[in-house]
Amino acid sequence: MEISALQAKATQIRMDLLQMIAQAQTGHTGGSLSNTDILTALYYRVMNIDPAKPKAADRDRFILSKGHSVESLWSILADRGFFPKEELATFSKFGTKLIGHPNNKVPGIEMNTGALGHGLAVAVGMALAAKKDGAAYRTYCLMGDGEQAEGSVWEAAMAGSHYKLDNLIGIIDRNRLQISGSTEDVMGLDPLEDKWAAFGWHVVSIDGNDMQALIEAFEAVPAINGKPTLVMANTVKGKGVSFAENVPHWHHHVPNQVELEKALAELAATFDNYEQKGQVG
Repeated sequence: MEISALQAKATQIRMDLLQMIAQAQTGHTGGSLSNTDILTALYYRVMNIDPAKPKAADRDRFILSKGHSVESLWSILADRGFFPKEELATFSKFGTKLIGHPNNKVPGIEMNTGALGHGLAVAVGMALAAKKDGAAYRTYCLMGDGEQAEGSVWEAAMAGSHYKLDNLIGIIDRNRLQISGSTEDVMGLDPLEDKWAAFGWHVVSIDGNDMQALIEAFEAVPAINGKPTLVMANTVKGKGVSFAENVPHWHHHVPNQVELEKALAELAATFDNYEQKGQVG
């Protein structure tokens, strides 16, 4: 997909996940909206994946370490054809596979996540396995910024650098808000880029809601030799819904009917703008 089509797709995914959360009456809304552009870039342009062969040996691997923000991922996997889109209506219902965190019983999910701080360590193992096997696949791991307070993240960061895993890409959804408020008030992280660089990673800091910047950062990865890459994706929590943006309460707020209709109208207007410009592919 071209950049404009990716932007339109991200808008559609935001609409889908909001309706899914509203129907289920549960979900992590703000973080799913902030990470939608990242996941759209990966799943529609960057990663080597095939919904018809979800276990292909040469597939790129993706781990959502901030597993609570799974709604955007479920929406994308359904849209890509990993499972029928109708199953989104079962989200968080009794007996569903589409629970509130990634579930590896669902095609396209590599690892059950939810307990923060675990994803990057497993991603390091996957990337190291690829090196030992001489395989070409890459491993991508999306973390939250509140998650950076977990010591296991830094143990994994040290290992990734030690083993020179240039096939490993860590991404931080740097929206600066977590369930209990500002990340800098809860556990100060800055200068976060400097810390990752000190651990031996190639660090790129971008606007994580800018599709062009995301694509450029991900497509530059093959040129980096001998060290893993960390993409600091500076995002807006609640991105795309004006009254949810940068509002801590929307971390897991379920929109009521009025809020849902207002949010969908905003997003529909954004989508229509792409369509009128002939940008939807």
